[in-house]
Amino acid sequence: MGFPILSAICFMPILTALIVFFIPQHNLRALKTVPIVMMGLNLILSLYCFISYDVAAGGFQFIEKIAVVPDLGINYIMAVDGISMPLVLLTSMIIFAGTCISFDMDDRVKEFYIFLMILVTGVYGVFLTQNLLFFYIFFEFALVPMYPLIGIWGSKRKEYAAMKLVLYLLIGSVFVLIGIITMYLYAAQPEALGFYTLDMQALFDVNYPANIQIFVYGLMALGLGFLVKMFPFHTWSPLGYAAAPTAVSMLHAGVIVKLGGYGLIRLAVSCFPDGAHFWAPVIALLCMVNIVYGACIALVQHDLKLLVGYACVSHMGYILLGVATLNAMSLSGAVSQMVAHGLMTSCYFALIGYIYHQAGTRDLTRFQGLAKQMPKMAVAFSMVSLACLGLPGMFNFVAEFLIFMGSFTSEKVIFGFLSYRVLSIIAISGIVITATYCLRAVRRMFMGPRDPQWDHMKDIHGIYLVAPVVLLAGLLAFGIWPYHITDMVQSGVAPMLVKLSQSTMGGIF
Repeated sequence: MGFPILSAICFMPILTALIVFFIPQHNLRALKTVPIVMMGLNLILSLYCFISYDVAAGGFQFIEKIAVVPDLGINYIMAVDGISMPLVLLTSMIIFAGTCISFDMDDRVKEFYIFLMILVTGVYGVFLTQNLLFFYIFFEFALVPMYPLIGIWGSKRKEYAAMKLVLYLLIGSVFVLIGIITMYLYAAQPEALGFYTLDMQALFDVNYPANIQIFVYGLMALGLGFLVKMFPFHTWSPLGYAAAPTAVSMLHAGVIVKLGGYGLIRLAVSCFPDGAHFWAPVIALLCMVNIVYGACIALVQHDLKLLVGYACVSHMGYILLGVATLNAMSLSGAVSQMVAHGLMTSCYFALIGYIYHQAGTRDLTRFQGLAKQMPKMAVAFSMVSLACLGLPGMFNFVAEFLIFMGSFTSEKVIFGFLSYRVLSIIAISGIVITATYCLRAVRRMFMGPRDPQWDHMKDIHGIYLVAPVVLLAGLLAFGIWPYHITDMVQSGVAPMLVKLSQSTMGGIF
């Protein structure tokens, strides 16, 4: 085995936390600079893996495997495929941007970065591991640090938001754990593999009976639905966004909620094609509520973070629609939307955090004419708003186009008359509402006459400018040249489509 680059990426944040631990508390510049440098190195490693990934060969690459407890099927396995590789790069871009935008952090800086690095390690681990035990361990690693990060460094009802967020997500993780245990026990049956294993690729080859598929997929969809903000399990999310510090909001919206969508595709759809077809109508109907309800609630928000929070609820509905449609185009669109949405929302929260730090308020109605003193901020905010509403040239357009085309061309029917074509039309209508609140926010904040009370605010500059530049560059690069990432995603989705095509299971309706 060569250099374990995936393990290096995964545990670089832990190494960063150890270095930060030994830096004196009073040396604030070093405490802030070390995470930026280390996460910049991680971004370079992730870019190397992304560029080096052989799309034509497909499958899992950069494989690392160490036996831990072979008799119980517990092995340390790291690998990436066309689904996880873009999400690893997304995580690296967001945490690097998050450490840059947090350079103004001055409250218990050492503890903040230690908890933040532990959280990021959990996110990396979920995307990289190919063993279910480590998947669940990393999953918890990504959730638990959210409580102190929001409860200590947050704002506006931070204790309530932190408690609600962690309780909701831990309840969801219990259902995921039950599903994992069921998979593990059935794999040891003589009609399955005949031995215990938690290796995800071995479990992918098990032919589970239809009743087990329906049961476990339902558990997975319910448990991961809390994380992916599927209606009605979404109520923790906007409050968590509003209360969290900037870097945590970026990670929360950018990658942590994507763990739910990734888990649905990697575990539920891959292993339980019959269950996926059975529960697809339920997910399709619920995601319509996500799209329309979330957009309508965002339309009436004055708090900028709550506006983006409910917009996230709406946009996660597009990902769920892609998962529910279960064809090549929609699943590729769902994974692409995870990347596009992650870049877009994390950029939003970086810009909002910068404004909030200077103005002391996030009330949309109090701002006007900021473009006069903050032209760079006005350009960046306008660009990310255009990405949010799906402007061609941004990666969001590519991802949403794939999802809509996949659902519009699907021949599935719910209740005997409600076709996926109708659902796709309803979903597309959400774009109109999205355009309304995005463009209204830009007009309200940056257009109009200058307001003297904001003359003290400085335009985004220096290290803080790195975050929007990196994230918007990703949106533009993938939007203008989407083929490398979409081809990569399609290579990862291809094995699932074979199993989905062999399923004869109808939907619950």
